Amino acid sequence: MRRLLVAGLVLACTSLAARAADDDPTGTWQWTTQRGVGTLKLKLEGDRVTGVMVRKAGNLKVEDGIFRGGAISIRVPGGTPGGQPMVHMYQGKLLGDTIKGSATIVLPDQVVAGEWEAKRAKD
Repeated sequence: MRRLLVAGLVLACTSLAARAADDDPTGTWQWTTQRGVGTLKLKLEGDRVTGVMVRKAGNLKVEDGIFRGGAISIRVPGGTPGGQPMVHMYQGKLLGDTIKGSATIVLPDQVVAGEWEAKRAKD
C-alpha cells in the first residue's frame, strides 16, 4: 500500500512539472537552421511574452508576444546588415520543452517563411 501511495505521489508531481512546462515559455530557447543557431530568452508575464533574440550584432527586443492555451506568437523587429528594416515573426505550440510552428521573416524585398522548432535550453 505504501509503495502504491509513493508511486502515485511521484506520478502526480511528474505530471504537475510537465504541465507547468506546457504552461510557461519562460526560459532560453535554441534552434538550428541552415544560417546558424538562434536563441530566444523569453519571460511570461500574465499572457504577455517579453524577452530578447540574442545575436552577435546585438540583442533584439521581443514585441507583441502573446501566450494563450499553449500557443505562442512573438514579433521581433530588427534590421538587415544594410540598415533596412526587417521583422521576424514566430508562431507555435508549446509542448513541454519544445515549441513547433512557423517562422516568417519580412525583408524589404521578400518574405521568407518556413517551419520552426525550438528546444528549451538548460539554464
